[in-house]
Amino acid sequence: MASAGPTGALRAVLGGLGLEVRGCDSGPTEIPPVRIRKSVCYIVLAVFLNERDEVLMIQEAKRECHGSWYLPAGRMEPGETILEALKREVKEETGLDCQPLTLLALEERGPRWIRFAFLARPTGGLLKTPAEADEESLQAGWYPRASLPSPLRAQDILPLIELGARYHQHADHPATLPQELPCSGIFQRLVAVFAGAQNAWVLAGTAGGPHLPVTACGTTPSEQRGGVAAAVLRLLQECLVPSQVVVETLGVLGLQHLGKERADGLCLNVLVAVTHRSSGAPHQPPGVRGDGFRWWQVEEDDLRRQLLQRLRDSSVVPIHS
Repeated sequence: MASAGPTGALRAVLGGLGLEVRGCDSGPTEIPPVRIRKSVCYIVLAVFLNERDEVLMIQEAKRECHGSWYLPAGRMEPGETILEALKREVKEETGLDCQPLTLLALEERGPRWIRFAFLARPTGGLLKTPAEADEESLQAGWYPRASLPSPLRAQDILPLIELGARYHQHADHPATLPQELPCSGIFQRLVAVFAGAQNAWVLAGTAGGPHLPVTACGTTPSEQRGGVAAAVLRLLQECLVPSQVVVETLGVLGLQHLGKERADGLCLNVLVAVTHRSSGAPHQPPGVRGDGFRWWQVEEDDLRRQLLQRLRDSSVVPIHS
């Protein structure tokens, strides 16, 4: 964790930065390192919208979906960073160079399948024509958002296109891009917040000094299905009394991944709201079980205001499970 303790760590996380993962406060006894194309599948996807409210679409070349239309997307390769993979897939499928602007959504089917959906803009290149069809795509083109080409390969891109359009009109969260820091497994760093009338408390782990707690995705079938939400809930159930609190995972503040030197893991900084189940509870955080965790009150005015604003507005990248 950050040597500055929870204050420095919280400031870094709210700024979209990563932090070295030095330990795990909750998770399986052994956390095997993950490997792209072996134990995890990462997908990158890009949403492009131009000033005429048109969406960049590609026509699929794969046999199982030949001729259908989709957003530029594909699997990450070993040794790539997330943004390198996005730029490669966009170039291969559309012919265009691009600049990723922000992560729009993180989608998961448990920790073994994760898709990173980005909003991006073209910076050069030439749009692929039918004469340039290859195994990556048949062609690419701009189409009105209100009348996309058909047939679509799948309907799952429609909410992402709308999410991108809304972000163009009003940014719901700060621009969020992956930080290049190594991880061995699939981790979540929790910013678990209890907000009182004027104050805010953040859950802190105590082992090795106060820090934002880290949890790892488990290997049991139920946790594999539950993914990020299950890992977050497990940690909170270990230190809070479930019958006394309501926990809501709001989304991602930032993420880190390297993709070099066989470091294919991922760490998500996740914002979690904790409230009392009883409406008559005092404006104090719920009790903590054991000695491994405690509530840390955020004293810095600017940090507290920023945290409460992100909490109030759900100013995070959404997680779709």
